[in-house]
Amino acid sequence: MVALPALREVLAGRDFRRLYGVRLVAQTGDGLLQAALATFVLFSPEREPDAVKVAAAFAILLLPYSVIGPFAGVFLDRWRRRNVLVRANLLKALVTLPIILLVLAGNDGPLLGLVVLTVLGIGRFVLAGLSASLPHVVAGRDLVTANALTPTSGTIMAAIGALAGVALRGALGGGDTGSAAVLACAVLAYVGSAGIAMLLAADRLGPDGERPGDTFRGVAVGLVEGIRELRVHVQAGRAIVVVGIHRIAFGVLTAGGLLLVRYTFNDLTAADTALNEFALLTGAAALGALVGAILTPGASRRWGAVAWSAFALAQAGIVGIALVIAGAMIPAFGILLAGAASIGFAGQSVKVCSDTLVQRHVPDDHLGRVFSLFDMIVNVCLVAGIVVFAIVSPTSGQAPLTYAAVGILLVATAVWYRLRRPNRVRTTDEPGG
Repeated sequence: MVALPALREVLAGRDFRRLYGVRLVAQTGDGLLQAALATFVLFSPEREPDAVKVAAAFAILLLPYSVIGPFAGVFLDRWRRRNVLVRANLLKALVTLPIILLVLAGNDGPLLGLVVLTVLGIGRFVLAGLSASLPHVVAGRDLVTANALTPTSGTIMAAIGALAGVALRGALGGGDTGSAAVLACAVLAYVGSAGIAMLLAADRLGPDGERPGDTFRGVAVGLVEGIRELRVHVQAGRAIVVVGIHRIAFGVLTAGGLLLVRYTFNDLTAADTALNEFALLTGAAALGALVGAILTPGASRRWGAVAWSAFALAQAGIVGIALVIAGAMIPAFGILLAGAASIGFAGQSVKVCSDTLVQRHVPDDHLGRVFSLFDMIVNVCLVAGIVVFAIVSPTSGQAPLTYAAVGILLVATAVWYRLRRPNRVRTTDEPGG
């Protein structure tokens, strides 16, 4: 478990608290943004998505940034990361304003997708910058605790932001006007996050070491060097692969869960009820992620990061998927919630361990590039899972064979990861770690 003394030591750092605040406020804004867009596009009675539309929406929103993300990561190793956090959050606020106008105009066409793509792309850039900055404000032996605390808290704040957005929209009478009001709150959150980042000294978050050149060739060379780092540091590379496979599974289950609450658990006209149930599913996954974050630091120190990650994946593949299949086919929403919590637990446990391994094994002057590559892999795998579900599964979301295949994939990955480890991988600065 997360030891209270270690947690107090991490939180005692003033600059860590500021960086932590940047994440919490920014991801609250992300949750508000996602709630507004979900209510506008996916959960409006007049807009009925099928699996293909869901897959297309995710592909349009995530894949283009996945192409440019690694190149953007080079700049995280060249620009002052504190300035990146300030300016990127302000830019997110600025670009959210046209989304408000489009929502008020009832425009859910390609232009909305383009603007949302821009905001989400900037947001992924911010998250990569936060991960690359963390070792500058946390002592090495506390890094696993910080990695357990920060992304998990960010995920929870995004879920809280989404739930608050749904509640605010309902309080304002629903409709596109309510969605626009939620978006306005997201703008305020992004501005607040930028303000917190300004409290950090300009050079506090790095990067350290030699910085890549300004030319396109320098960017391309820097990208190749980032890939080379993963080939050299095999443990970091394998850790990223494991997270990517979990995200494939998560993509399948996200699309399945959305369609189940939209078409199986509710009538087509009950869009608001479906939205509330999908928010509960998101909350259950976030609760599972919280449990994973609490247990992972102590468990990874005792058994090693690889063994703990393998256990988390295996329990998701066996217990979590069994619960999802049962909940989908009975159907029983409570059982589906338990399955979501299991999958969320596995995702956060694996991500905490993998983030720490990458931060420990990759030099700081390549860390921004590697984390952007990491982020690219997460996005591509998430969309791949959604696309697979769209191709092979019915609109109802009742797809037991697809879910069973996901369970087999997770268990097989757990076995592979456990057997391929060269030795016990420690996540603290213990002797011999």
